Amino acid sequence: MLRGEPIFKAALWMLVALASFSLMAVAAKELSVSLGTAQILFFRSVIGLLLILAFVSVRGWDLGRFKTRCFKRHLFRNLAHFVGQYGWIYGLGFIPLAEVFALEFTVPIWTALAATLLLNERMNKSRVIAIALGLVGVLIILRPTMLIIHPAALAVLVSAVAFGLSHTLTRSLVQQDAPLAIIFYMCLIQLPMALGLSLGNWQMPTGNLWFWLLLIGTTAMSAHYSVSKALSYADAMVVIPMDFLRLPLIMLVGYFFYEEAIDGFLLLGAALMLLGNYWGLKRERPTR
Repeated sequence: MLRGEPIFKAALWMLVALASFSLMAVAAKELSVSLGTAQILFFRSVIGLLLILAFVSVRGWDLGRFKTRCFKRHLFRNLAHFVGQYGWIYGLGFIPLAEVFALEFTVPIWTALAATLLLNERMNKSRVIAIALGLVGVLIILRPTMLIIHPAALAVLVSAVAFGLSHTLTRSLVQQDAPLAIIFYMCLIQLPMALGLSLGNWQMPTGNLWFWLLLIGTTAMSAHYSVSKALSYADAMVVIPMDFLRLPLIMLVGYFFYEEAIDGFLLLGAALMLLGNYWGLKRERPTR
Protein backbone atom coordinates (compact mmCIF):
# COMPACT_ATOMS: atom_id res chain seq x y z
CA MET A 1 0.00 0.00 0.00
CA LEU A 2 1.32 3.43 -0.92
CA ARG A 3 2.28 5.69 1.94
CA GLY A 4 -0.36 8.31 1.16
CA GLU A 5 -3.14 5.83 0.36
CA PRO A 6 -4.47 5.36 3.94
CA ILE A 7 -4.75 9.14 4.43
CA PHE A 8 -6.49 9.45 1.05
CA LYS A 9 -9.01 6.78 2.08
CA ALA A 10 -9.50 8.48 5.46
CA ALA A 11 -10.18 11.76 3.65
CA LEU A 12 -12.74 10.10 1.37
CA TRP A 13 -14.58 8.56 4.32
CA MET A 14 -14.56 11.92 6.10
CA LEU A 15 -16.10 13.55 3.03
CA VAL A 16 -18.93 11.01 3.31
CA ALA A 17 -19.21 11.81 7.04
CA LEU A 18 -19.29 15.58 6.42
CA ALA A 19 -22.00 15.17 3.79
CA SER A 20 -23.96 12.86 6.12
CA PHE A 21 -23.82 15.24 9.10
CA SER A 22 -24.88 18.18 6.93
CA LEU A 23 -27.76 16.28 5.29
CA MET A 24 -28.87 15.00 8.70
CA ALA A 25 -29.02 18.60 10.00
CA VAL A 26 -30.99 19.79 6.95
CA ALA A 27 -33.43 16.86 7.30
CA ALA A 28 -33.94 17.63 11.00
CA LYS A 29 -34.54 21.31 10.23
CA GLU A 30 -37.10 20.46 7.55
CA LEU A 31 -38.87 17.93 9.77
CA SER A 32 -39.00 20.33 12.75
CA VAL A 33 -41.51 22.46 10.84
CA SER A 34 -44.15 19.71 10.92
CA LEU A 35 -43.15 17.09 13.50
CA GLY A 36 -42.21 17.18 17.17
CA THR A 37 -38.63 16.43 18.20
CA ALA A 38 -39.53 13.19 19.98
CA GLN A 39 -41.41 11.89 16.95
CA ILE A 40 -38.42 12.61 14.71
CA LEU A 41 -36.22 10.63 17.11
CA PHE A 42 -38.76 7.77 17.13
CA PHE A 43 -38.66 7.35 13.35
CA ARG A 44 -34.88 7.77 13.39
CA SER A 45 -34.61 4.80 15.78
CA VAL A 46 -37.08 2.70 13.74
CA ILE A 47 -35.15 3.28 10.53
CA GLY A 48 -31.84 2.64 12.29
CA LEU A 49 -33.08 -0.69 13.66
CA LEU A 50 -34.36 -1.76 10.25
CA LEU A 51 -31.01 -0.90 8.64
CA ILE A 52 -29.10 -2.86 11.30
CA LEU A 53 -31.38 -5.89 10.98
CA ALA A 54 -31.04 -5.77 7.18
CA PHE A 55 -27.25 -5.64 7.52
CA VAL A 56 -27.24 -8.59 9.94
CA SER A 57 -29.51 -10.56 7.61
CA VAL A 58 -27.27 -9.93 4.59
CA ARG A 59 -24.17 -10.94 6.53
CA GLY A 60 -25.87 -14.10 7.83
CA TRP A 61 -25.32 -13.14 11.47
CA ASP A 62 -27.57 -14.04 14.38
CA LEU A 63 -28.70 -11.61 17.04
CA GLY A 64 -26.53 -13.46 19.55
CA ARG A 65 -23.73 -11.11 18.47
CA PHE A 66 -25.56 -8.35 20.32
CA LYS A 67 -25.53 -10.04 23.71
CA THR A 68 -24.09 -7.80 26.40
CA ARG A 69 -23.15 -8.06 30.05
CA CYS A 70 -23.43 -4.32 30.63
CA PHE A 71 -27.00 -3.48 29.64
CA LYS A 72 -27.29 -1.05 32.56
CA ARG A 73 -24.39 0.97 31.17
CA HIS A 74 -26.06 0.96 27.74
CA LEU A 75 -29.20 2.30 29.42
CA PHE A 76 -27.36 5.19 31.13
CA ARG A 77 -25.40 5.93 27.96
CA ASN A 78 -28.58 6.16 25.90
CA LEU A 79 -30.41 8.30 28.43
CA ALA A 80 -27.61 10.83 28.02
CA HIS A 81 -27.45 10.37 24.24
CA PHE A 82 -31.23 10.81 23.93
CA VAL A 83 -31.06 14.13 25.78
CA GLY A 84 -28.21 15.15 23.47
CA GLN A 85 -30.12 14.21 20.31
CA TYR A 86 -33.28 15.91 21.58
CA GLY A 87 -31.53 19.21 22.30
CA TRP A 88 -29.62 19.11 19.00
CA ILE A 89 -32.72 18.55 16.85
CA TYR A 90 -34.78 21.04 18.87
CA GLY A 91 -32.08 23.67 18.37
CA LEU A 92 -32.00 23.12 14.61
CA GLY A 93 -35.63 24.19 14.41
CA PHE A 94 -35.00 27.64 15.91
CA ILE A 95 -31.41 28.86 15.51
CA PRO A 96 -29.00 28.94 12.53
CA LEU A 97 -27.40 25.67 11.45
CA ALA A 98 -23.89 27.06 11.97
CA GLU A 99 -24.63 28.09 15.56
CA VAL A 100 -25.87 24.58 16.37
CA PHE A 101 -22.71 23.02 14.90
CA ALA A 102 -20.45 25.55 16.63
CA LEU A 103 -21.98 24.87 20.06
CA GLU A 104 -21.73 21.14 19.34
CA PHE A 105 -17.95 21.51 19.19
CA THR A 106 -17.98 22.04 22.97
CA VAL A 107 -18.56 18.28 23.34
CA PRO A 108 -14.81 17.57 23.95
CA ILE A 109 -14.93 19.97 26.92
CA TRP A 110 -17.72 18.07 28.62
CA THR A 111 -16.20 14.71 27.63
CA ALA A 112 -12.93 15.66 29.34
CA LEU A 113 -14.76 16.77 32.49
CA ALA A 114 -16.94 13.64 32.54
CA ALA A 115 -13.90 11.38 32.01
CA THR A 116 -12.18 13.08 34.95
CA LEU A 117 -15.18 12.56 37.22
CA LEU A 118 -16.34 9.11 36.06
CA LEU A 119 -13.23 7.37 34.70
CA ASN A 120 -10.67 8.99 37.02
CA GLU A 121 -8.69 10.35 34.06
CA ARG A 122 -6.23 13.09 34.97
CA MET A 123 -6.96 16.74 34.24
CA ASN A 124 -3.63 17.86 32.76
CA LYS A 125 -2.50 21.28 31.58
CA SER A 126 -3.42 20.69 27.93
CA ARG A 127 -6.99 19.77 28.88
CA VAL A 128 -7.34 22.86 31.08
CA ILE A 129 -6.17 25.10 28.21
CA ALA A 130 -8.52 23.35 25.76
CA ILE A 131 -11.47 23.74 28.14
CA ALA A 132 -10.65 27.42 28.80
CA LEU A 133 -10.48 28.22 25.08
CA GLY A 134 -13.72 26.35 24.49
CA LEU A 135 -15.60 28.20 27.22
CA VAL A 136 -14.37 31.58 25.97
CA GLY A 137 -15.57 30.56 22.50
CA VAL A 138 -19.02 29.73 23.88
CA LEU A 139 -19.26 33.13 25.60
CA ILE A 140 -18.32 34.90 22.37
CA ILE A 141 -20.96 32.99 20.39
CA LEU A 142 -23.76 33.46 22.94
CA ARG A 143 -22.72 37.01 24.04
CA PRO A 144 -24.85 36.78 27.23
CA THR A 145 -24.28 40.42 28.28
CA MET A 146 -25.30 41.86 24.88
CA LEU A 147 -28.22 39.78 23.66
CA ILE A 148 -31.09 37.73 25.00
CA ILE A 149 -29.93 34.13 24.62
CA HIS A 150 -32.38 32.05 22.62
CA PRO A 151 -33.65 29.06 24.68
CA ALA A 152 -32.79 26.82 21.72
CA ALA A 153 -29.11 27.83 22.02
CA LEU A 154 -29.17 26.77 25.68
CA ALA A 155 -30.86 23.50 24.63
CA VAL A 156 -28.00 22.81 22.19
CA LEU A 157 -25.46 23.60 24.91
CA VAL A 158 -27.21 21.15 27.26
CA SER A 159 -27.19 18.61 24.43
CA ALA A 160 -23.41 19.06 24.08
CA VAL A 161 -23.00 18.31 27.81
CA ALA A 162 -25.18 15.20 27.37
CA PHE A 163 -23.13 14.11 24.34
CA GLY A 164 -19.97 14.53 26.41
CA LEU A 165 -21.35 12.17 29.06
CA SER A 166 -22.53 9.77 26.35
CA HIS A 167 -19.06 9.73 24.71
CA THR A 168 -17.44 8.99 28.06
CA LEU A 169 -19.75 6.01 28.68
CA THR A 170 -19.18 4.81 25.10
CA ARG A 171 -15.42 4.72 25.74
CA SER A 172 -16.02 2.22 28.51
CA LEU A 173 -18.51 0.18 26.45
CA VAL A 174 -16.24 -0.33 23.44
CA GLN A 175 -13.92 -2.36 25.65
CA GLN A 176 -16.58 -5.10 25.84
CA ASP A 177 -19.12 -4.63 23.03
CA ALA A 178 -18.73 -4.22 19.25
CA PRO A 179 -19.57 -0.83 17.69
CA LEU A 180 -22.56 -2.34 15.84
CA ALA A 181 -23.93 -3.66 19.14
CA ILE A 182 -23.63 -0.18 20.67
CA ILE A 183 -25.59 1.32 17.76
CA PHE A 184 -28.16 -1.49 18.02
CA TYR A 185 -28.81 -0.77 21.70
CA MET A 186 -28.90 2.96 20.92
CA CYS A 187 -31.86 2.44 18.57
CA LEU A 188 -33.51 -0.24 20.71
CA ILE A 189 -33.44 1.77 23.96
CA GLN A 190 -34.22 5.18 22.49
CA LEU A 191 -37.16 3.98 20.40
CA PRO A 192 -39.64 3.48 23.33
CA MET A 193 -38.33 6.64 25.01
CA ALA A 194 -39.10 8.71 21.91
CA LEU A 195 -42.44 6.97 21.36
CA GLY A 196 -43.58 7.69 24.91
CA LEU A 197 -42.79 11.40 24.57
CA SER A 198 -44.41 11.73 21.15
CA LEU A 199 -47.77 10.03 21.79
CA GLY A 200 -49.33 13.16 23.31
CA ASN A 201 -48.62 15.18 20.17
CA TRP A 202 -48.57 12.50 17.47
CA GLN A 203 -48.90 13.60 13.85
CA MET A 204 -48.82 11.05 11.06
CA PRO A 205 -46.13 11.98 8.51
CA THR A 206 -47.34 12.59 4.97
CA GLY A 207 -45.86 13.38 1.58
CA ASN A 208 -42.23 14.46 1.46
CA LEU A 209 -41.87 14.13 5.25
CA TRP A 210 -41.19 10.45 4.63
CA PHE A 211 -38.26 11.41 2.41
CA TRP A 212 -36.75 13.58 5.18
CA LEU A 213 -37.35 10.85 7.79
CA LEU A 214 -35.60 8.26 5.61
CA LEU A 215 -32.76 10.72 5.05
CA ILE A 216 -32.23 11.48 8.75
CA GLY A 217 -32.34 7.77 9.60
CA THR A 218 -29.82 6.70 6.96
CA THR A 219 -27.43 9.65 7.38
CA ALA A 220 -27.34 9.13 11.15
CA MET A 221 -25.98 5.65 10.52
CA SER A 222 -23.67 6.59 7.63
CA ALA A 223 -22.14 9.54 9.52
CA HIS A 224 -20.95 7.49 12.49
CA TYR A 225 -19.91 4.54 10.32
CA SER A 226 -17.86 6.82 8.05
CA VAL A 227 -16.02 8.44 10.97
CA SER A 228 -15.19 4.98 12.31
CA LYS A 229 -13.88 3.90 8.89
CA ALA A 230 -11.79 7.07 8.59
CA LEU A 231 -10.23 6.39 12.00
CA SER A 232 -9.36 2.87 10.84
CA TYR A 233 -7.13 4.36 8.08
CA ALA A 234 -5.58 7.32 9.93
CA ASP A 235 -5.18 8.40 13.56
CA ALA A 236 -7.24 11.06 15.29
CA MET A 237 -4.67 13.80 14.61
CA VAL A 238 -5.47 13.45 10.90
CA VAL A 239 -9.19 12.67 11.05
CA ILE A 240 -10.52 15.10 13.69
CA PRO A 241 -9.24 18.31 12.00
CA MET A 242 -11.15 17.14 8.89
CA ASP A 243 -14.28 16.97 11.04
CA PHE A 244 -13.85 20.67 11.84
CA LEU A 245 -14.72 21.36 8.19
CA ARG A 246 -18.32 20.63 9.17
CA LEU A 247 -18.68 24.21 10.41
CA PRO A 248 -17.77 26.16 7.25
CA LEU A 249 -19.69 23.61 5.16
CA ILE A 250 -22.89 24.00 7.18
CA MET A 251 -22.41 27.79 7.15
CA LEU A 252 -22.55 27.68 3.35
CA VAL A 253 -25.64 25.44 3.45
CA GLY A 254 -27.37 27.82 5.85
CA TYR A 255 -26.37 30.87 3.79
CA PHE A 256 -27.51 29.57 0.40
CA PHE A 257 -30.59 27.53 1.38
CA TYR A 258 -31.95 29.28 4.49
CA GLU A 259 -30.59 32.84 4.04
CA GLU A 260 -28.76 32.60 7.39
CA ALA A 261 -26.23 35.39 7.89
CA ILE A 262 -22.57 34.51 8.47
CA ASP A 263 -21.88 35.93 11.94
CA GLY A 264 -18.35 37.20 12.68
CA PHE A 265 -18.76 36.54 16.42
CA LEU A 266 -19.77 32.95 15.65
CA LEU A 267 -16.69 32.50 13.47
CA LEU A 268 -14.40 33.90 16.16
CA GLY A 269 -15.95 31.82 18.94
CA ALA A 270 -15.90 28.67 16.82
CA ALA A 271 -12.25 29.28 15.89
CA LEU A 272 -11.30 29.44 19.58
CA MET A 273 -13.20 26.23 20.32
CA LEU A 274 -11.61 24.40 17.40
CA LEU A 275 -8.19 25.68 18.46
CA GLY A 276 -8.82 24.33 21.94
CA ASN A 277 -9.94 20.96 20.57
CA TYR A 278 -6.90 20.73 18.30
CA TRP A 279 -4.53 21.80 21.09
CA GLY A 280 -5.85 19.13 23.44
CA LEU A 281 -5.73 16.48 20.72
CA LYS A 282 -2.18 17.35 19.70
CA ARG A 283 -0.82 17.43 23.25
CA GLU A 284 -2.39 14.09 24.12
CA ARG A 285 -1.25 12.31 20.97
CA PRO A 286 0.59 9.16 21.99
CA THR A 287 4.28 9.06 21.13
CA ARG A 288 5.45 6.32 18.77
